[in-house]
Amino acid sequence: MTRPVLLWWGIGAILAAMALGAALTAAGPDIPSAVDTWWNSLMDGVRSPFLVGFGSTLDRVGGSRIATIVGLVAVAALLIARRWRAAVFVAVSLLASVLVVQLLKSLFGRTRPEEILVDSDFGSFPSGHTANAATFAVLAVMLFPRLWVWLVAGLWMVCMAFSRTVLSAHWLSDTVGGMLIGAGVTLVVGGLLLDWARSPRSDSPRTADDIGMR
Repeated sequence: MTRPVLLWWGIGAILAAMALGAALTAAGPDIPSAVDTWWNSLMDGVRSPFLVGFGSTLDRVGGSRIATIVGLVAVAALLIARRWRAAVFVAVSLLASVLVVQLLKSLFGRTRPEEILVDSDFGSFPSGHTANAATFAVLAVMLFPRLWVWLVAGLWMVCMAFSRTVLSAHWLSDTVGGMLIGAGVTLVVGGLLLDWARSPRSDSPRTADDIGMR
């Protein structure tokens, strides 16, 4: 995709998430949609010790502490690989995603399901865990465009979204909003910085041969 395409797709995803949040909370932050109620009941029926354990593991992995550590490790790895522009791209995307999620949580103030099985912060929409997963996934696809990366990234997003609902930490629509925000913010940043982050030889100091020194 070209830079303008990435930018407009990203803006569209963010606007779609905001429209979804507004529609979901129009009748009040405590009133779930029919689809959300149905999905939550379905999760109640399929919930098992294995699924709760699976969800709890992803809750810890996708939480702010470990997600921050993973982000810092990713940035450090790119710096070690002398790809400092890509490191800046990753850092800006992750930070922007977190800021937008927290802004929308405060804006909509949606109430989480009563059956929640884990400790969570205020605001159900959008899902921060799912937004983080989507941000990492889109970053991976942009920087390493391989088929297996696409498959792993997509699976990671779906698993995170499912884990949030199986724990009743979020409504289904919260995870959709999280995916839209995580992907949308990253696409916007990509539209602005991706070509710069990918530019060849930009991360290495110029050698004598590069500058034609005799």
